[in-house]
Amino acid sequence: MSFNQPNSTKNIHKLSIAPMMDCTDKHFRMIMRKISSKALLYTEMIVAQSLIYTNKKENFLNFNNEEHPISIQFGGDDPLILKEAARMAQDWGYDEINFNVGCPSPRVCSGNFGASLMKDPEKVAKCINSLKNNCNLPVTIKHRIGVDNDDSFMHLNNFVRCIANAGADRFTVHARKAILKGLNPKQNRTIPPLKYDVVKKLKKINPDLLIEINGGFTDIDESLEALNDFDGVMIGRSVYKHPLRWSDIDQKIYKIKTKAKSASQIIFSLIPYIERHLSNGGESWDICKHLINLVEGIPKAKIWRSQISNKSIKKELDIEYLIKLTTRLEEMGY
Repeated sequence: MSFNQPNSTKNIHKLSIAPMMDCTDKHFRMIMRKISSKALLYTEMIVAQSLIYTNKKENFLNFNNEEHPISIQFGGDDPLILKEAARMAQDWGYDEINFNVGCPSPRVCSGNFGASLMKDPEKVAKCINSLKNNCNLPVTIKHRIGVDNDDSFMHLNNFVRCIANAGADRFTVHARKAILKGLNPKQNRTIPPLKYDVVKKLKKINPDLLIEINGGFTDIDESLEALNDFDGVMIGRSVYKHPLRWSDIDQKIYKIKTKAKSASQIIFSLIPYIERHLSNGGESWDICKHLINLVEGIPKAKIWRSQISNKSIKKELDIEYLIKLTTRLEEMGY
């Protein structure tokens, strides 16, 4: 039975928070949900094969109900395994599935998935088709503008049209090519230069496709400008390192009449969640390693972060201490 559905406005997300390894876990996503009620959140990339063969699937799949809308990102190259992964994602309650064809990590590429798959659009099409035919969720794809020497516009456009024909609902395009040899993953986030014009051309000649731009956006105003040309904007490292700089997402992007929250308001609102996590055997650093990024650009911010970090890493941080330090922030107007 086929679950294929045509593209529709329901698959448009004006702003999304990129999947980032070791960053976008459920705790960071809870922090971001306090900042924006509307932005699309992503899991870290999950290797489909690892999901299928583990006995602890909940470690990969669990998320908090408050995180919706949320997309699960899969990496892989086997349509049969992705078939099972798609069914699990739907059964678990995710809002959509994203397929990773953009990660340049040597470990990922050695498994013949991630950015290396852009060199084999027919295989990617089979993977997308398998995901589409085994769930009723939107299936999207994240990719680069090219890989190594396969970086012509014709190659990119042919890749996108091939994947569109396989049923992809939305394309998130990182506007720089991936270099699989000679650069590490960190370098691949900044080298070579971004080429927004290439993605603009892709959208212009494919107006029927939903195309989201990714790469290098550092504030909301840049994102708003990009929305004049694209259906959506995906932001990554900037929102992870400086989450409060994005506190006006709902107001400016989604036109919701609400006040942006301060760092202290966000932390206070997370206290019940942190208490539950600790009572279930979790460690405070699981959350605080993300939480400390909320406090920057204010007097004694470094001291505040150091106090939280030291106590948390030593497993000495309790809720009372966190409330005490957060109250100091509140009294300072932060």
